[in-house]
Amino acid sequence: MTAVACHNLEFGRTMLDFLACGCSSNASFDRFSVRSYAKGAVRNVNRGYKPRKLVCFQPEIGPQTKTPEALLTDTPQVLDLKKELRSPASLTNLFEVVAEDLQTLNKNLQSIVGAENPVLMSAAEQIFGAGGKRMRPALVFLVSRATAEIVGLKELTKEHRRLAEIIEMIHTASLIHDDVLDESDMRRGKETLHQLYGTRVAVLAGDFMFAQSSWYLANLENLEVIKLISQVIKDFASGEIKQASSLFDCDVQLEEYLIKSYYKTASLISASTKGASIFSGVNSYISEQMYQYGKNFGLSFQIVDDILDFTQSAEQLGKPAGSDLANGNLTAPVIFALKKEARLRDIIESEFCDTGSLEEAIEIVKRCGGIHRAQDLAREKANLAVQNLQCLPLNSFRIALEELVKYNLERIK
Repeated sequence: MTAVACHNLEFGRTMLDFLACGCSSNASFDRFSVRSYAKGAVRNVNRGYKPRKLVCFQPEIGPQTKTPEALLTDTPQVLDLKKELRSPASLTNLFEVVAEDLQTLNKNLQSIVGAENPVLMSAAEQIFGAGGKRMRPALVFLVSRATAEIVGLKELTKEHRRLAEIIEMIHTASLIHDDVLDESDMRRGKETLHQLYGTRVAVLAGDFMFAQSSWYLANLENLEVIKLISQVIKDFASGEIKQASSLFDCDVQLEEYLIKSYYKTASLISASTKGASIFSGVNSYISEQMYQYGKNFGLSFQIVDDILDFTQSAEQLGKPAGSDLANGNLTAPVIFALKKEARLRDIIESEFCDTGSLEEAIEIVKRCGGIHRAQDLAREKANLAVQNLQCLPLNSFRIALEELVKYNLERIK
């Protein structure tokens, strides 16, 4: 596989240099099927290793201060994760090891929003009853349980559980506002909140959830986590501003796209994973690696989503295919294709004024290899995410985190 020549991002969050963990296992590990997660835990783990605690010894590394736009110049070698993909899995299987945690969360979400504001109860039922993968709170639970083992915690704390609820509220609030800004009619195959209740109710519902999550966040009384999650809400706004200021801009660079993707997607995921590890009480090196895992997985996830906008049908997407491009939001496949085909620039800069021009642009992106290069970029970030997990004990929770990275890539297999 050819690695994509792109820069890796550092986002000015007290970063550590990317280092190998220094922990090693002399056991060979044959990765087993995701299906073995069924019935609550991985049981057939006797394939050449025994789950055990790993102790990491790392020197203290001073913080680096970088602006959000600071970029690393080295490009890591890309492992061909595609070779490790198996038959399609499901998130239900992947999250089986934290299924009870997710069930508890689902019971709490509607009451958290509706109990304090009955006017928004019906809106809350629509929001949280519309399905959704609950991927972000699942990540909180997986990292919480994986890191808890390191320090000998037998059960999750109330802070772990509250963090998962806060994360899902923030994510949902951002989706409501996104749909209003994008004037989207559908979300997950259903009518959006503003379509059902009007823009005013939708905006207020999103605002209320942001405010409610902030109140719960303050009550966690952990300044590091408060700063971490508060930054996410700021990042959402920064991402929207960056996107709005670069619509139909054919000179947008890949680095700018990645920064915007971090703000809009990876920021919340990385805050979820780092926050979970902080509440477990692990050392700063491990919590930083959990941050990096969330960042790299989040970027890979967003790139895959942007690829699917070109490769899936409207029925599969739950929204019109090619909608990002139609709205002038130029994502990785388009950025790569623009370097190959001048005609694509002409079509985009005309803002698809001619009949059939959007369909022509989508075809050019596919024909010029934009999809394939974006796939390589997604794999590169996925590879980094898997490396970030090496400091965790080799247990069912770490394996689920690894398999989630690969599951994401299976969506573009």
